Amino acid sequence: MSRYFRAEIIENSPANRNHNLLILTPHEFSEHPIPGQFYMIGTDCSYDPLLKRPFSVFRRFAGEVYFLYRIKGKGTERMRQMKKGQIVNMLGPLGNGYPLPGKNLTPLLIAGGIGIASLFPLVEKLGNNAILFYGGRTANELLMLDELRRMAGEVIISTDDGSIGEKGTVVDTFKKLLASHLSAIGYQLIYACGPTPMLEAVSKIAVEKGIKGYISMEENMACGVGACLGCAVKTKKGYKRVCKEGPVFPIEEIVW
Repeated sequence: MSRYFRAEIIENSPANRNHNLLILTPHEFSEHPIPGQFYMIGTDCSYDPLLKRPFSVFRRFAGEVYFLYRIKGKGTERMRQMKKGQIVNMLGPLGNGYPLPGKNLTPLLIAGGIGIASLFPLVEKLGNNAILFYGGRTANELLMLDELRRMAGEVIISTDDGSIGEKGTVVDTFKKLLASHLSAIGYQLIYACGPTPMLEAVSKIAVEKGIKGYISMEENMACGVGACLGCAVKTKKGYKRVCKEGPVFPIEEIVW
């Protein structure tokens, strides 16, 4: 089955000053994504993969696919200009998603900035079993807080400037919880998505404490199907492609 399809824009509106919510309705049948997978989305009518950009699935609801994206470059600036009713070309769902936790494991989800777009559907699936750590530089960078608080068992907020939640990074907040719950470490499973320095810090803490888990890597992609090798990362089993073998990897597998 081809994963190329066309979709119509239902909504492309600001979530805040620097982020937009894009809602699309596929014109052709497309596979249902699982949490952690992504799509390559075109910003014009071309099928050239080089003109597409990768975006995590934020939500799938009633036949519509939702994407939450940050406007930070030419590609996302072009995407912000796309209008309701416009047809876009897409490829997906792609990559490997998050494996679900087994019984008696407490899932700890750690999102930094726009990393919440990847983890949001996992929070939705896990419901009140999930403990979410969500951090950003300032309160204006945190999105969908009301929805997250309704879904998750606990949401722990942090900002670098202290404008909302605890002051400090999401890694600082995560370390505090581990220090106060040492006896429960063997019953926890980590899921993390965010900037590379955050993922590296979380991974090193997890390996040191012996906590298993998964991280979703954020890398630039040209094709999305593993052909160009442009998104390869070093792992303990050699180089692997984020778009094909990832974006979700076991937390102990990446070589930093």
